[in-house]
Amino acid sequence: MESNVKDKVIFASPKTEEERAFVAGACVRKLGIEFPAVLDEFGNSTEKAYTGWPDRIYVIDSQGLIAYKSKPGPFGFKPEQLQMALSRALPTGASVEKSEVHP
Repeated sequence: MESNVKDKVIFASPKTEEERAFVAGACVRKLGIEFPAVLDEFGNSTEKAYTGWPDRIYVIDSQGLIAYKSKPGPFGFKPEQLQMALSRALPTGASVEKSEVHP
């Protein structure tokens, strides 16, 4: 990705679990990712089971329906859109403070 070049986050594909953990940690640090990140095992069983890539943020409303689905992240995460979706999905009278929504 062009943004990876700009942010100097360029690595060869890891060949071992240890290399993969190093690359993941470096990406988290260099990209300034502030939310918890987890590392799938080398066979990508979680990704295969849950389609964990690309990252997305979902809001599920009180009827269990998807009220919001972000664009692929992290660049598709838009805090303002998430805040609006949360406000619409919350019961009447409840509110979301801007400080509660973290990109």
